[in-house]
Amino acid sequence: MVKTESTQKLRKDQVAPDFTLKGTDEIEYNLESFSSSKLLLVVFICNHCPYVKARIHDLISLQDIFGKPDLQIVGINSNDPSYQDEGFENMKRFSREYGLNFPYLIDDTQLTARRYGAVCTPDPFLFDLERKLVFHGRINDAMEPDMTPNVRTMEENVRKILRGQNIENDFEPSIGCSIKWKD
Repeated sequence: MVKTESTQKLRKDQVAPDFTLKGTDEIEYNLESFSSSKLLLVVFICNHCPYVKARIHDLISLQDIFGKPDLQIVGINSNDPSYQDEGFENMKRFSREYGLNFPYLIDDTQLTARRYGAVCTPDPFLFDLERKLVFHGRINDAMEPDMTPNVRTMEENVRKILRGQNIENDFEPSIGCSIKWKD
């Protein structure tokens, strides 16, 4: 595990880079697949990272709180599929084990992660209805796996956007394991 802080490549108001990626449900998804949701939260996650495992229930809860008309979450795994506990079959197992209520997609070429500028897991990007970036950063203030969150950063930001309010800080770096890049 290499602890890494997210960096900013995409900036506020930049449009989400499109992708065509296969989900653990064997369906191919792209940005248009989620056009019916007001907000789209693209989160780069993986199967083995303790930071992801510590925050995955927060993401599942976030999807439950808002529902797909308001918010659609999409998990993308960009780790080298040959890395221990990664790869498509392990993603299917992870999805079942944690009861994911959102699509979990494989980015085996790692091009999507590079286009977004994702460097760690979890690395969340929140987009508005026009799929312009409104927030890039942490899910909450629990920056280590064993911490309990006190401030639900992403939930508060989703509520603000849905109410037509501005987010004061559009980038608050997340911390997690580094994406495992192919050689």
